[in-house]
Amino acid sequence: RSKRKIRENVVEYTLKNGRRVYLLCEGRLVNLAAAEGHPSEVMDMSFANQAMALLYLIKNRNKLRKKVYRLPISIDRRIAKLKLETLGIKIEKLTKEQKEYLKSWEIGT
Repeated sequence: RSKRKIRENVVEYTLKNGRRVYLLCEGRLVNLAAAEGHPSEVMDMSFANQAMALLYLIKNRNKLRKKVYRLPISIDRRIAKLKLETLGIKIEKLTKEQKEYLKSWEIGT
């Protein structure tokens, strides 16, 4: 009876009986036709985490028991630092004054 575009890749068909049918991506595979997943900037960090975790497991295979481990924070920080560097962002170290200021909330505002 009628057809209207609801949003990108979503079309609503209203049938004669008033019921509505929603067609996604013209009936194609949604995950391929309407990829709205994580952007590549997020995925590269995810893949880096997986690769670094694998290297960690290989390097420490004789020391680790058969159980689930958290990825060491040092690896997570290294990945974050490398990602920021690719974006031209560098993290500075806090000065003594900045560290003192951050502790000052304990004294009051």
